[in-house]
Amino acid sequence: MTKNSPVSRSGRFGSGPGADVAQFTESISFDWRLWRQDIIGSIAHATMLEKIGILSESELSEITQSLEQIGQEIEDGKFAWKPELEDVHMNIESALTARTKAGAKLHTGRSRNDQVALDLRMWVRDEILELHQEIRLLQRALVSFGRKNVKAVIPGYTHLQRAQPVYFAHHLLAYVEMLDRDYDRFADSFQRVNVCPLGSGAIAGSTLPLDREFVAAFLGFVDAGDKPVVTANSMDAVSDRDFVIEFSSAAALLAVHLSRLAEDMILWASSEFNFIKIGDAYTTGSSLMPQKKNPDVAELTRGKSGRVIGNLVSLLVLLKGLPMTYNRDLQEDKERLFDTADTVRACTRLMAGMIGATSVNLDHCARAAGDPTLLATDLADYLVKKGVAFRQAHHSVGSLVALAEARKKTLSQLTVAEYRSIDAHFAADVKGLFDLNKAFAARNSTGAPGTAEVKKQLMRWEKSLRVESEA
Repeated sequence: MTKNSPVSRSGRFGSGPGADVAQFTESISFDWRLWRQDIIGSIAHATMLEKIGILSESELSEITQSLEQIGQEIEDGKFAWKPELEDVHMNIESALTARTKAGAKLHTGRSRNDQVALDLRMWVRDEILELHQEIRLLQRALVSFGRKNVKAVIPGYTHLQRAQPVYFAHHLLAYVEMLDRDYDRFADSFQRVNVCPLGSGAIAGSTLPLDREFVAAFLGFVDAGDKPVVTANSMDAVSDRDFVIEFSSAAALLAVHLSRLAEDMILWASSEFNFIKIGDAYTTGSSLMPQKKNPDVAELTRGKSGRVIGNLVSLLVLLKGLPMTYNRDLQEDKERLFDTADTVRACTRLMAGMIGATSVNLDHCARAAGDPTLLATDLADYLVKKGVAFRQAHHSVGSLVALAEARKKTLSQLTVAEYRSIDAHFAADVKGLFDLNKAFAARNSTGAPGTAEVKKQLMRWEKSLRVESEA
């Protein structure tokens, strides 16, 4: 920036920064993304300045029209960003001042400190609303996938070992529940994002009669009752980045959930499981092995969770030692925030698309779920219903499993006599326990993977998410 620039550093300095310093301190290479929020915020500020008599009606009109023109040029890719002007705020203000003398009055009563705090809050607010829609799209994809394969049964796993049979849809609905908590976390954080800091100045507000509530209402910073919400402490207002941390924290947990879903998809698509087939559009081949079909979208989603978690840690470390109030360190928050938002939104969208392009290998799932060992716990429950203490029932069924292994049989192949050799409470009806339809019918408590309960939960989510049922 030159000494005679219309938006000069300050009369305090005899010359601009050195080229190396300018390059080191610039942020326009990434904070240009705040342009829309910066323009809207500036129009709100100018409107307020006219209201309190700082600007004339004609000056407000000139500023508003010029800012709208600048915004259109940016939208069309015709605006020339100047690194020497340092950041998005100075670039836009410089362009404005070059178009109208009234532009020199726009910065009255505000600092870049409260300006960037405003822009960031508005940007995060917009991202939450967009991410909300994308989370819902993924939930709908999971519910639709479950409904389409409502009769599919797979083994449920603990410790990655076959445990008990579950409906495939029940497994998918577990992720719908996770994502709903993510949705709620972002919704809850929106309340703390949606607070207007403009009017706090650099640190101590202004002696001008700024109407902060007017600006807040103009920009939509209102509560449920449409009452303007403004920050209550000027020092906190310009240094607070809790809302960035909170957004990044919720995003990190969302990324973890997406990573877990991706891991399940990767396992299910492997030859060893062969439960699903992912569409060609969401897989890649090998440069060497022509037979390969790799689940790269799922793997990248799993991998990208690490960078989102890393961004959260970086932001926490960035803030932990800062004294009040604004410090230039805070410039480092934007790249981490932008990367987090971009990453989780992309992963959420692509996972929804991938699920929509995935099919279930029903026969292979049925064979895996038909393993009689998966119903060992049902055998223990059978004995409990006969009056046997659970610990004794557990021990008896463990002995049955050992007996079956020793005689190279499955549990369903053991004779009634062999069952009774372990525990006399077993009777001829024990063989009926290996009917999966009966096993699922018996799992009828709320949240269980029983036939009726899974259908009930699918219907609940279809209604909640407005998913068209295929039933």
